Amino acid sequence: MAGPIEDYALLGDLQTAALVGRDGSVDWLCLPRFDSPSCFAGLLGTDRHGAWQLAPASGGPCTERRYLPASLVLESLWQTPTGTVRVTDFMPRRDRLPRLVRIVEGIEGTVRMRGELRLRFNHGRIEPWVRRTDHHRIAVAGPDSAWLRVPAGVHTWGEDGATVSEFTVAPGEQVPFVLTWQPSHRSDTPRVDPAALLRSTLTGWQSWADGLRYQGPYREQVLRSLITLKALTYDPTGGIVAAPTASLPELPGGERNWDYRFCWLRDSSMTLAALLRGGFRDEAAAWRKWLLRAIAGDPGDLQAVYGVAGERTLPETSADWLPGYHGSTPVRFGNAAVRQLQLDVYGEVLDTLELAYRAGIPMERKVWGLLRSLMDFLALHWREPDEGLWEVRGNRRQFVHSKVMVWVAADRAVRLAEATGLPAPVQEWRALRDTVHAEVCEYGYHAGRGVFVQSYGAEELDAATLFIAKSGFLPPDDPRVVRTVDAVRSELDQGGFVRRYRAAPDLDGLPGSEGAFLACSFWLADALALTGRRGEARELFERSLAVANDLGLLAEEYDPVSGRQLGNAPQAFTHVALVNTAFGLADGETADPTAVGSAAAH
Repeated sequence: MAGPIEDYALLGDLQTAALVGRDGSVDWLCLPRFDSPSCFAGLLGTDRHGAWQLAPASGGPCTERRYLPASLVLESLWQTPTGTVRVTDFMPRRDRLPRLVRIVEGIEGTVRMRGELRLRFNHGRIEPWVRRTDHHRIAVAGPDSAWLRVPAGVHTWGEDGATVSEFTVAPGEQVPFVLTWQPSHRSDTPRVDPAALLRSTLTGWQSWADGLRYQGPYREQVLRSLITLKALTYDPTGGIVAAPTASLPELPGGERNWDYRFCWLRDSSMTLAALLRGGFRDEAAAWRKWLLRAIAGDPGDLQAVYGVAGERTLPETSADWLPGYHGSTPVRFGNAAVRQLQLDVYGEVLDTLELAYRAGIPMERKVWGLLRSLMDFLALHWREPDEGLWEVRGNRRQFVHSKVMVWVAADRAVRLAEATGLPAPVQEWRALRDTVHAEVCEYGYHAGRGVFVQSYGAEELDAATLFIAKSGFLPPDDPRVVRTVDAVRSELDQGGFVRRYRAAPDLDGLPGSEGAFLACSFWLADALALTGRRGEARELFERSLAVANDLGLLAEEYDPVSGRQLGNAPQAFTHVALVNTAFGLADGETADPTAVGSAAAH
């Protein structure tokens, strides 16, 4: 059975990602892309659905582990009764083929090691044929093949559907394994030098990390979050996935299990905002190009989510052959959110375009044309109900956050027109901005309660209303804002953290509950600081930081009762929220009140 979600470390090569547990087992890996079918799906079942364990034969979790400084190279150390051994895991940035490299090194004494490789293509469904050639074990099924390079002197054999290896390491000895994926019609794979790949991987990550301009008190956590966000970038296109995993549950045993291995415009926009704030402009330029390609055509056809290369068709299916993470079913691949209307996305996209312009990325005329098309669509459709930020699967509603983000879209469009001097119907945009503002203040505000609510005419609260001040919609000292912050803090509390809303089938169309939404706690910290309660903001921020695992990684949600992380992991917008709050606290203010900077969910 898979370990706790917080037990997993992330490896990646900027095109896909692997998750490896404390027990040395790689339980999740999709090849060749983030959204390809997995070849290791043990995370959603057992090791018989695909896993690669490499650890001392005596078993047990590693004694300690860490990422090498400013990198995504993982070191796991085992101290056993007979000696100490270290395993270094990483995925080098690929030239052509994806590789997972695992280097075993003896430190003290001698340690007997055991490796068990079970490749299962198509999300754990297909057991491949395995054959032996020279120093390779080759697994083939359909279009996929995986080549395991076995070091000289290591004996391997087939056992119970696995390729097994056992060997002993002494001090100073290194035993490297390289797993390479390639299309099955290829008859050979180039040999590589694992030590050279390790050096180049470290150099690449550390060179990138040198660009971080944050020097505040939470630099280590900010850097780890930004490395994680960079790792979720699909390098060939500039698209950014929401998470590298699928169907990790929001409640163990429940059915709130979604596939996040795609590019939500909302998540991508907010990730870029965090990277820009950290000083990384190249990613913003690449993402803007991805955006232009992905949403080319009728703005009325805008989707909330796309494939990593801009694909529009992402059919949602269930994998009934997988038992799910700790019995959580159905296991879903693909995502039906492609069919939803989410008006807030327009605001997030325009907010990011303005942030990019402010960061020195020129406003090209084709980008300006796109912006005007998006605004034309909003002018006609902004009054429609939608599924909103949380992608509800119940009835569409007039979500307050969606309307606030329509206001953001109009506001950023006006600001960009004024800054660039490019042709635009500025008066119409100003009028739209004013009309939306007046409507939200009239219908999104519950006069009896004195707070902004989740949707027009409702009484329920929503943590997304915290963005009313953060976006610049209202000043933070407005009494309506202060009362809303206080109400969210008290009524959506879950063990000292924050729910996104109170889950109910008539709202989101799903039974069961969920954990506290980690990004919401960071948003509340922003709001507390904006409303003058910086000490309380810092306390909440540090409480939320403490939920991260030993490597600084955060999932989507957290259960304060069990102390367990929940949902897909690591989650982009959780780390986005962390980065923005850290910047704000270090700067003496929360995230720029004229920039949304962090808002995403599913």
